[in-house]
Amino acid sequence: MAKPISLTRYLVEQQRVDGHIPGDLRLLLEVVARACKRISQAVNKGALGGVLGSADSENVQGEVQKKLDIIANEVLIEANEWGGHLAAMASEEMDSIYLVPNRYPQGEYLLLFDPLDGSSNIDVNVSIGTIFSVLKKPEGSPGVTEQDFLQAGAQQVAAGYCVYGPQTTLVLTVGDGVAMFTLDREQGSFVLTQENVRIPEDTKEFAINMSNMRHWDEPVKRYIDECLQGKEGPRGKDFNMRWIASMVADVHRILTRGGVFMYPWDKREPNKPGKLRLMYEANPMSWLVEQAGGAATNGKQRILDIQPKQLHERVSVILGSKNEVERVTSYHSTL
Repeated sequence: MAKPISLTRYLVEQQRVDGHIPGDLRLLLEVVARACKRISQAVNKGALGGVLGSADSENVQGEVQKKLDIIANEVLIEANEWGGHLAAMASEEMDSIYLVPNRYPQGEYLLLFDPLDGSSNIDVNVSIGTIFSVLKKPEGSPGVTEQDFLQAGAQQVAAGYCVYGPQTTLVLTVGDGVAMFTLDREQGSFVLTQENVRIPEDTKEFAINMSNMRHWDEPVKRYIDECLQGKEGPRGKDFNMRWIASMVADVHRILTRGGVFMYPWDKREPNKPGKLRLMYEANPMSWLVEQAGGAATNGKQRILDIQPKQLHERVSVILGSKNEVERVTSYHSTL
């Protein structure tokens, strides 16, 4: 039997053999992976570790924080003080960017992350996760400002997530396809378990919060209505609905077996372009999905082409199996 390939060995091969990533990026990704292991340990302890429940505080978006939200955010900040691979970070849980202390050499990279996606599921033992995105710091800038982070998703040099469920799985792309690594708890290391992940172009599953149906725009209503009509409807096949209310878990299912995930604009807050965060959720997930052969749009354009205007910008998200995403997007274009 072939010897298992660790995340470190995989990244070294990406650096040395394939030349896809420089050494500093490899080291940065290893630090992120170690941070995810620490978060996984905190999640696994649950009530025994006193980490469940609300922290009685709000994040920058005015959302009530869970204790694990704060713990995960602190783990990632502290982890990336270990070396000079990073210049600055931005988190969904923080108002502004965090500069790496100047006792370290300033690195070339910028890290964005949602420290714990799916917070509403923490206390009920449903899969949650960490999402991360890495950008290159613009050249010629002696310091780092918030403006340096405002790069389109197509500029990402690495992206991924770690899902904390029955297994802890790290999913990663550095622009050369998508690979999955499972945490071997006995060895304490991530081991490659799937390479060249591909999303089927067609599917019979959709993920959306049906309770918001009355607030949707007409293109989304049309698409879901056609799915619900099943074999007797215009699609000629029966669909299943899946909704976990944890983007990491929903996207992981799609990467594993196909499907389409939608968190569209709706009429409850018409002045907001969507609910999900472009920089912390939509961009990294969209790149992963595209790298696996899927598609991701906001209903009108490719998400990775959107030029962000602010750090906590929101966006409508439709991603997953290519043919289904293209269908929903085409319905928007006929308005």
